[in-house]
Amino acid sequence: MKTASVKELKNELKHIPQTELVELCLSLSKFKKENKELLTYLLFEKSNEERFIESVKNEVDELFNEINTKSYFYIKKSVRKILRIIKKYIRYSKKKETEIELLLYFCKKMKNFQPSIKKYTVLENIFDREISALKKKIQGVHEDLQFDYGQELNSLNN
Repeated sequence: MKTASVKELKNELKHIPQTELVELCLSLSKFKKENKELLTYLLFEKSNEERFIESVKNEVDELFNEINTKSYFYIKKSVRKILRIIKKYIRYSKKKETEIELLLYFCKKMKNFQPSIKKYTVLENIFDREISALKKKIQGVHEDLQFDYGQELNSLNN
């Protein structure tokens, strides 16, 4: 089966009645957990971005608390998993401010994590990569936000 392009899908969806559209959305949500999560964000969380950010931060807190600290190998795997989850939520939101806030929060959690990430180069590289990405992303927001986020970023570098 050849997959249709986004344009073809959009044109076809314009001609479908609302009840069929609802059925299509529901069948999409049954196939993959990510589809259901995206639909949940679009229906319930999109209208209150602050609540969405707080719920993601709470999930990140829980995930950081569950990290197995017996070995840096397990810490690295868990940190990468947390970062992957955060980036998935960022894709749902598509808002630069949300992206910056979530990545700043992730970096704060990493910096304060015990045992220290300074003892393991891979973790330090993940942290440095996210900091440099944040610097670039901060340049793309409003000047007032640039200043606020810049101060938070500087506090992480100290």
